[in-house]
Amino acid sequence: MRKVFYILLVAVVFMASCSPYNNLLKSTDLEYRYEAAKEYYLTGEYSKAAPLLEGLIRVFKGTQYAEESLFLLAMCYFESGDNFTASQYFKMYYTNYPRGEYAELARFYSGKALYKNIAEPELDQSDTYVAIQELQLFMEYFPASKYREEAQQMLFDMHDLLVEKDYLSAKLYYELGDYMAYMGNNYLACIITAQNALKDYPYTKLREELLILVLRAKYKMALHSVEDKKIDRYRDAVDEYYSFKNEFPSSKYLQEAEKYYTESIKIVNE
Repeated sequence: MRKVFYILLVAVVFMASCSPYNNLLKSTDLEYRYEAAKEYYLTGEYSKAAPLLEGLIRVFKGTQYAEESLFLLAMCYFESGDNFTASQYFKMYYTNYPRGEYAELARFYSGKALYKNIAEPELDQSDTYVAIQELQLFMEYFPASKYREEAQQMLFDMHDLLVEKDYLSAKLYYELGDYMAYMGNNYLACIITAQNALKDYPYTKLREELLILVLRAKYKMALHSVEDKKIDRYRDAVDEYYSFKNEFPSSKYLQEAEKYYTESIKIVNE
């Protein structure tokens, strides 16, 4: 039985080694391999196109086929969902061929691949900053590109993501309140984080939420202050209330904001 299994295994391996695709990989006819790789790419068989192209970009170096082979290889990884590898090959393309036929597409897709790879707002956003930089460079190099609007929308999406991360961080500081206060003022950390987000992204859709969070934190910081700082901090909360109300006079948080104002002005006027 074991002998039969071994014979079958050898037969399968032999047949696989003699398959048309494996023969294609070993072929010395480079133009034939090149045309086959393009055909596989056009029919969506990226897992077959990529190994052929990876072999060809080395042997085609300095020929008319090298440039397109490298770009198609990057597109194979992009279409397959391997966004990090795709971005690396797109960067390789526009570095080697800064004025190449596909330079505009390579810069655009490099940024788009990184954009598709960004993490949820709760996680580290290092990749988001890299994607933003890549798309900003694309727009600088090709300001009239037909892909500019799509690139701009991706930038807006990533800015919203970074604001959301800052908002979640500020909210966490607020919720921590006096917990582990010996390590720092959590309310102050909330205020600084939220204000920095508002400064960096003044037109964010989370502006109202960030501003009410600042008001909450300023009120709570005044409430828990030592006596010699209490009055000044309540005044600061009153000023913050006016700023909030002026900007969002019909806010869903207005009743809450007025509560902080009433309590604060009472202490200030005592």
